[in-house]
Amino acid sequence: MARDTGWSTAAEIAEGVSSGALSAASVIDAALARIEALNPKLNAFTAVRADRARARARAIDAAGDRRQMPLAGVPFAVKNLFDIDGVVTVAGSKINRSHPPAARDAPLIARLEAAGAVLVGALNMGEYAYDFTGENVHEGPSRNPHDLNRMSGGSSGGSGSAVGGGLVPLALGSDTNGSIRVPSSFCGIFGLKPTYGRLTRAGTFPFVASLDHLGPFARSARDLALSYDAMQGPDAADPACTDRAPEPVTPLLGRGQDGLRVAVAGGYFRKGAFPEALEAVAGVARALNASDEIDIPEAARARAAAYVITATEGAALHLDRLRSQARDFDPAVRDRLIAGAMVPAALVAKAQIFRRWYRTQVLPLFDRYDAILAPATPCTAPEIGQQTFVLDGVEMPVRPNVGIYTQPISFVGLPVAAVPVPLTPLPVAVQVIAAPWREDVALRIAHALEQMGVAAAPRPALAA
Repeated sequence: MARDTGWSTAAEIAEGVSSGALSAASVIDAALARIEALNPKLNAFTAVRADRARARARAIDAAGDRRQMPLAGVPFAVKNLFDIDGVVTVAGSKINRSHPPAARDAPLIARLEAAGAVLVGALNMGEYAYDFTGENVHEGPSRNPHDLNRMSGGSSGGSGSAVGGGLVPLALGSDTNGSIRVPSSFCGIFGLKPTYGRLTRAGTFPFVASLDHLGPFARSARDLALSYDAMQGPDAADPACTDRAPEPVTPLLGRGQDGLRVAVAGGYFRKGAFPEALEAVAGVARALNASDEIDIPEAARARAAAYVITATEGAALHLDRLRSQARDFDPAVRDRLIAGAMVPAALVAKAQIFRRWYRTQVLPLFDRYDAILAPATPCTAPEIGQQTFVLDGVEMPVRPNVGIYTQPISFVGLPVAAVPVPLTPLPVAVQVIAAPWREDVALRIAHALEQMGVAAAPRPALAA
């Protein structure tokens, strides 16, 4: 019962707890011990709910039939923009710290716990989710478990750090322009950005309502599928949430890539990429026998339009705070939001018109292909505090440009699995992009790549 489960998958833990080979209490005690030992190095957690987690674990151990719990005893944590009963939803900010604690858990937390998972705490993030680096001026940066001097990626940096560093096997994050896929790439783990509207966003602090997605991080594709299946379902509290019935993907993983047509995104999605990002895509393409290269039209313009919509919707959300508490913002976030507030309405209208057109150009690609491969980031994790890097021969700022390949995809809400490729010395991820509502395709391919040994979440040399 005292077996070390630090690097066990969620599926392995659930099987052990369900069969009685493990107790949920021992799993949670071990997770809390790892958090106590390693979080001072990783700075992934901002709140730990040890008493709650232990009480939940005891309840699971006392349950009569744990085999009805697909995530029995699995520890998980959430980006601190999720409501947790009794915890202030800070969303990475200083300003929100004066808010009252949340009165109830976010629905996705409740759904995971109904499946047997155990919440252990809240995770560090970029302020108000407007970040790609994992650096937070109020809490300090969450750190990359493969090199503590490097970025975890953002804005779900604590989620990437906690899963990649072995503190928990599952975590939840949000992805507006790439904030699940960038930390997955830098920290060498699997991540899922579902179709826009697939998972309810109720009980979370928003950023850009027309672009926000929620999704899981894990160290295996199966764990992604298990958590995703547990969270599906309509929710009237989120007007964007689909009323589609749940469509479980875990039973489909064994089909792998069979019958699936896969292409590689060229053009924009090759321009500026560092050699390691291109190597990762090439290796995945070879494994899948994906030799066709296609162009996603106007991807650069889609990224520009996404910036306009992000800046203006984010500014509208925070306008009162900008007027009354501007000094309490991260200066970099504040300045971007102020700039967004000054964007002419005519430009916003053009961005929205382009968005509708762009969707009509992208979706027909899935008449020919089931999935498209692209880099998740142009490079492996930069150093914390690094300001610039060279993209396509031009020195560019790091902060906005690590998301150059993710923004054109979330712009039209497509589902994506970020698949880690364990290169030396640092991992980097590949996006497996599917048609709307076809998370099963992305996860089948991710699982197949893992079974082939092409994709894996490498264990870092982090020591307590």
